[in-house]
Amino acid sequence: MEGFAGFMSLLSLALIVFSGFALFDAAIRREDGFRAADKKTKPFWLIILGIAFVVSLIFPVLSFLPIIGLIASIVYMVDVRPALRSLPGGGRSSRGGGSSSDGPYGPYNGGR
Repeated sequence: MEGFAGFMSLLSLALIVFSGFALFDAAIRREDGFRAADKKTKPFWLIILGIAFVVSLIFPVLSFLPIIGLIASIVYMVDVRPALRSLPGGGRSSRGGGSSSDGPYGPYNGGR
């Protein structure tokens, strides 16, 4: 039984890391990217993925709730994240990045 317990603890750690990565990835994406990709809203995904992360921290892997959280994280990673990444700029916040001539709607070329 010791080997099974070790396997389950590794599985639990993998679930925590996976749901944490999905939550972090959703947090760094731009809000308007979610609407442009037609994938609910950023607060919706942050709440769902935040609950999935907390549930994976609290409950053991064999419980029902972490499985639901895993499904939510998988849906985000295979459906929402690729749609956001396909947007111009990858759907990421432009804080600190981009050109100094970039405006709120893209590069500003001075009317040329």
